[in-house]
Amino acid sequence: MNTNKKNGTASPYKQSANKEKDSMLEDFFYDELKDIYWAEKHLTKAIPKMVKAATAEELKNAFTEHLEVTKTHVSRLEQVFELLGKKAQAKKCEAMDGITKEAESIIEDTEEGTSTRDVGLIMAAQKVEHYEIATYGGLAQLATTLQLQDIADLLKSTLKEEKEADVLLTNIAENDINYEAAEEEAEAK
Repeated sequence: MNTNKKNGTASPYKQSANKEKDSMLEDFFYDELKDIYWAEKHLTKAIPKMVKAATAEELKNAFTEHLEVTKTHVSRLEQVFELLGKKAQAKKCEAMDGITKEAESIIEDTEEGTSTRDVGLIMAAQKVEHYEIATYGGLAQLATTLQLQDIADLLKSTLKEEKEADVLLTNIAENDINYEAAEEEAEAK
């Protein structure tokens, strides 16, 4: 039996071909994978709307590039399911559904062609990234705890890409868009 690195005790999460039942933690891990799988697939439909709504070319390009990265995340999750010997299955992610609805609301509530809309889109996209960073960070740690190192490595790759996307969005905002938006005059109400 494998030992826990922290205190040297036997770990109950050893994977075994003879094991009849998953642990509660394994069930939770699988359930959370289904949740983020739905979220990533949902984003492949939501990101094109953000590309269309964005004004700044740099932001449009960042969204377009991240759409391709997101498709890779979907494929990577399918690989994770395969490594687990489980069907790739999606379960509606209420959090991501809410975040993307908020992004749609930003598009509706801001004027087309403005930097202010771009600021809102960046904020919405960063909310997505922060949710994904939290999720992939937690899942990677759980995979390590469950001694699923190949899966942990795949999840850490996605985590790294989500963090990079967040930094890129911050740089885009700080390098012009926020300042341009600050100069836009509000319409009289």
